[in-house]
Amino acid sequence: MFEKNILTFNPGWDSNANETDDFTDVRDIQRALKKQGIQLETEADERSSGPASFMVADPDGNPVLVDQHVSRPAS
Repeated sequence: MFEKNILTFNPGWDSNANETDDFTDVRDIQRALKKQGIQLETEADERSSGPASFMVADPDGNPVLVDQHVSRPAS
């Protein structure tokens, strides 16, 4: 499935894949990284809402996936 090691972050889930009460939306994380000049391998559609993902590469070229499965942060 992936050619290299991969690290995955799931905003909105705890370590047991239970939804958390509060989290930062994947599009907000993406915007913050782009603002810092970090190049993304894939991008979430910033006009969308709900589940989305993006990917960056670490300094060794390994993919880092930020993959949100829940609809929206709790208010």
